Amino acid sequence: MNRNSNPLPETPPEPVRGYRELLDASITDALRQALRIIAADPALVVAGTRILAWQNKAAAVRRAHEAEGLPVPPVLFVSVTSQCNLACRGCYMRGTHAGPARELDPGRLSSLVREASGLGVSIIVFAGGEPMIRRAEIAGLARSYPRILFAVFSNGLLIDDAAARELAGTKNIIPMISFEGFRNETDARRGTGVYDRLLEVCARLKQNGIFFGCSVTVTRSNADPVTSDLFVREMLATGVRVFVFVEYVPIEPGTEALVLDDNRRTALYERIALFNKKYPALFIGFPGEENAFGGCLAAGRGFLHISASGDIEACPAAPFSDTNLAQVSLREALHSPLLSRIRSHYHLLTETNGGCALWTNREWVEGLQNEGRNCDE
Repeated sequence: MNRNSNPLPETPPEPVRGYRELLDASITDALRQALRIIAADPALVVAGTRILAWQNKAAAVRRAHEAEGLPVPPVLFVSVTSQCNLACRGCYMRGTHAGPARELDPGRLSSLVREASGLGVSIIVFAGGEPMIRRAEIAGLARSYPRILFAVFSNGLLIDDAAARELAGTKNIIPMISFEGFRNETDARRGTGVYDRLLEVCARLKQNGIFFGCSVTVTRSNADPVTSDLFVREMLATGVRVFVFVEYVPIEPGTEALVLDDNRRTALYERIALFNKKYPALFIGFPGEENAFGGCLAAGRGFLHISASGDIEACPAAPFSDTNLAQVSLREALHSPLLSRIRSHYHLLTETNGGCALWTNREWVEGLQNEGRNCDE
């Protein structure tokens, strides 16, 4: 399905039976695998056990809300800032949001996490921009909500000794440091010398006993090196214990040739499955094999995104919204008409043309957004 195709049918499909149970089971399995990896660290085991227990309880809370017509996703992506200390090629934030955004203030960010906890969200992913710009707030939230897993996707360059010590005191935070592969690949996208600086950051995290990982954007040009045993072993040696492989979305015009073709995409997930059996680490692909869940997991089926300014969006790569969390509660925002329209077509939104069907079909999504605006007038 390409983004210039005819409008998608308006008849909502029958829901895929058991997809939420399958998704919850996948999250639970990943958390159990992480517990096995950290078994030698008592402090991490205590934190991990608490997070796993909450996932099981939260899944029941979410099912109860769903029975009442409120779709609560297990995962919430929150871009806490549009500011960044780097200017990477193909940056999602710069590609989808024009200029610096007015950010949610600390009080609203705190109340948002409180609402998410009450509704049964299991995992909150902080992104940006560069989320470590708001490090103190993130660490404070993690301390206040120890049963929630906070993953922080960072370029890593703001993690100095003081930041590492603060992160070491919050065991439910997992810093995810961005690599593009080896030195050549990382420096080409992020700047000369960045790779070596990141190795220093990893050493700092490891020295402080922090459970951390790396995030890799996979393109057609770096797919082979980043899915090689050599890359995995080198990252493991730095202390990395979680690998997240993110399929490249061609938000920057002219970069469509970097998108994974079908063969490379299939190979990526085969390697992820192999690595999970072979190495003492957790390997995850995003958006993952969404066809197993009947289609796209965005818009609240499995996850959704909150922009730096508080717009609630279906996905980080789909910058369309009809609701802002500066004006309404998270509960109200989950009933967004735009999200509801997108969810009703999840079965037709399968991964294509860069791992994001919403970006591929962005004209259709924008049409739904405009349709809602016209109805309000």
